[in-house]
Amino acid sequence: MELKKISLGHGSGGRLMHGLIKELLLKRLDNPILRRLSDSAFIDYRDKLAFTTDSFVVNPLFFAGGDIGKLAVCGTINDLVMQGAQPEYLSLALIIEEGLDFRVLERIVDSITLEAKKAGVYFVTGDLKVVEKGACDKIFINTSGIGRILSQTELSISNIRPGDSVILTGNIAQHGLAVLTKRKGLDLGFNIKSDCASLNNLVLPILKKIEPIRFMRDPTRGGLATTLNEITENSGLGIVIEEKDIPISSQVKAASELLGIDPLYIGNEGIAVIVVKSDYAQRVLNLLRRHPLGKNAKIIGRVVKEPQGCVVLKTVLGTTRIVDMLTSEPLPRIC
Repeated sequence: MELKKISLGHGSGGRLMHGLIKELLLKRLDNPILRRLSDSAFIDYRDKLAFTTDSFVVNPLFFAGGDIGKLAVCGTINDLVMQGAQPEYLSLALIIEEGLDFRVLERIVDSITLEAKKAGVYFVTGDLKVVEKGACDKIFINTSGIGRILSQTELSISNIRPGDSVILTGNIAQHGLAVLTKRKGLDLGFNIKSDCASLNNLVLPILKKIEPIRFMRDPTRGGLATTLNEITENSGLGIVIEEKDIPISSQVKAASELLGIDPLYIGNEGIAVIVVKSDYAQRVLNLLRRHPLGKNAKIIGRVVKEPQGCVVLKTVLGTTRIVDMLTSEPLPRIC
């Protein structure tokens, strides 16, 4: 295509928009369902389903380890996976600011296409809007997803019991710091990359083998601390975690100290918190570590009766402190 910039005409519903859809989106995301270009996708389902939707407004659009396109695919897939569902079909809605460089849009769509193929999911419906310059920040993406529930037992906070083990599948705080340093133009010399990744191939094979997994959640905005506090607040139980067991790279630790940010509160996009019956924790850990995304997985703590509704951190110095939930997100617009 000879387009250089996106104009309002590309969202008008006319020839320009249809050309953009066919030449860019359909050419890359083509499949029999999407090819119909109907207002909604017809899907024949007889199983129990999980359904999710999410919007992505990350700034900047591109960062070390990913971009808004990859983030949109991974984020939606992971929301389904955390419910024990095999992601299958996604929708894609683009809200594009007038004047966006076509090469930027093409790069984002290429990233979406690559991640969808890697994860084995199909985009089957979508929407395209173009708004006036200044009405949005370059591009916003909304994705919805449908997946087939695999777990025989519903994954829920209500399943969690005292004595259960808490597992973290990988290093914390990679994504938030990658976005922050790119946004602020900080060259800290640590080469921190986002952990943005689809977790279906890491987690779902384990879920099929081990039923006593109680609950899963990906600690995105608000980080590990927020996710653990959500568990304790909604279960009425407590969680004790060991600082020495929390997987974190030396680069992230150094950058966090330099910037004065607690890595426990920094968002992630490619790890999961798994709560499992303690008897099965080591087996889950061994299976996670066989996969590249789970090579740094660790058991970081346990669920306790007391103190109720609290997350307690045992520090490397032998002291303890309460890990509370922050009032607001320390790093806005990271997803």
